[in-house]
Amino acid sequence: MFFLAAGLIFTVAMLAAGYYVFTVPEQQAAQVLNGRLRDLRANLRGRTRSAPELLRREHRGSFAFLGDLVTWVGILRRLQEIIDQANLKYRAADAFGFSLLLAVTAFVVLGVVGGAFLFLRLLAGLLIGAAPIFYITRVRRRRLRKFEEQLPDAIDLFTRTMRAGHNIHSGLETIATETADPVRMEFKKLMEELALGSQVEPALHLLGKRVPLLDLKFFITALILQRQTGANMVTVLENLSTLVRERLNMAARLKAHTAQQRFSAALLCLLPVVVGLGFYVLKPEYVRLLWTNPIGIKFFTYAIISEIVGILVIRKIANIRV
Repeated sequence: MFFLAAGLIFTVAMLAAGYYVFTVPEQQAAQVLNGRLRDLRANLRGRTRSAPELLRREHRGSFAFLGDLVTWVGILRRLQEIIDQANLKYRAADAFGFSLLLAVTAFVVLGVVGGAFLFLRLLAGLLIGAAPIFYITRVRRRRLRKFEEQLPDAIDLFTRTMRAGHNIHSGLETIATETADPVRMEFKKLMEELALGSQVEPALHLLGKRVPLLDLKFFITALILQRQTGANMVTVLENLSTLVRERLNMAARLKAHTAQQRFSAALLCLLPVVVGLGFYVLKPEYVRLLWTNPIGIKFFTYAIISEIVGILVIRKIANIRV
């Protein structure tokens, strides 16, 4: 009875911690966004006939019917934005359909081969099905990190072009030709949009949407202000370049100083798995009870849930953003 009460208290505490760390900030951001949208709808009420409308028709993938099924929650729209930011050629509906196919296949195979507990089969199916999404987010994160590292040099190149007496268009073209990917690729897209007749400000905003970095948004804001006011933004851009470099250096130093703590966190997360595999090799009859005995299945399920929650909480604490 004591162990049951202790396990229940621990479970409630872990769920409450996970809810606070992950859900509360998202709910607050959603409330702020909903308030701003309500204000915007109130301001535009009565002017819907004169409001311009831009329709974008996209190529529908093989799993487009799944897109029609879940569009109401906005999952595929956000997923497509992440895919575009990762510079991948996938369609959101195809990626979602492939993930769903992997999850169902893993669930069926585990049920046929191993006869595992239902909850464990569901959990394994979800993890395997989320593998394509993890891959896409990993590629996106690496690409954005590389873009952020190259951004100070691109800003310096732009400021030198402006000091030489060129205009904004020439400075952007210099970035598109003299830098390396992914900065060159994104600014080439910007120059192509300008060559096709797009205005500078919408093209810059679209660049900020493709590359959602705060430093790039500062750069875009400085360019827009320079066009609107005619002010000399060279000094501001030079300070921005210096600030980005200092922030990147601070992040690198912080990563180096917290290496021991992050290693300890990784060790704590991997220790139960390593110990379980060791016992399975040395004494398999001890570990086999976890999926053959009904009580062992319950404890095994609880251990897996606690391990996942602990990993998420430790990852959230160790992920320090500068």
